[in-house]
Amino acid sequence: MDTLSHGLWGGVAFGRKNKWAFIAALAFGAAPDVLSFGAVFVREFLSHAPFGSPPDVATLPGYVLNMYHITHSLVVALAAFAVVYAFLRRKALPMLAWPLHILLDIPTHSLEFFPTPFLWPFATPFVDGVPWSTPWVFYLNWTLLVGAYIIWRFRKRAKARS
Repeated sequence: MDTLSHGLWGGVAFGRKNKWAFIAALAFGAAPDVLSFGAVFVREFLSHAPFGSPPDVATLPGYVLNMYHITHSLVVALAAFAVVYAFLRRKALPMLAWPLHILLDIPTHSLEFFPTPFLWPFATPFVDGVPWSTPWVFYLNWTLLVGAYIIWRFRKRAKARS
């Protein structure tokens, strides 16, 4: 799934309490991709490389794959959440956008391009999903996302009126 969608799903799922929670959930939802691919994206952007096609995995620096394994692991995400939750309790809930990111990636990544290592550092039974760039998956995702925000907005207005 694209990074913006991940952030927005995190925001609508775990950031409805207030503005701080929304920003935190948006950030945690996008963080696994930003931490893994952010430096490569900036490098490509600054070098004026054309966008539109996925990068050749063989040309990516080793740290990208290492970060991808760490940031796309439910084991790591849930362990980090447990530690933070022990100290912050309910204020840690926006962090759940991180494991949501991973759960959304599992069915939307194929074995051919960045399958999700959701059990890393343990052996992971990779899922051969339908790539998020497939038109019907991409448009369904954005339709559901827009619908989720519309519902949130209507519920927020209805709550304010009562």
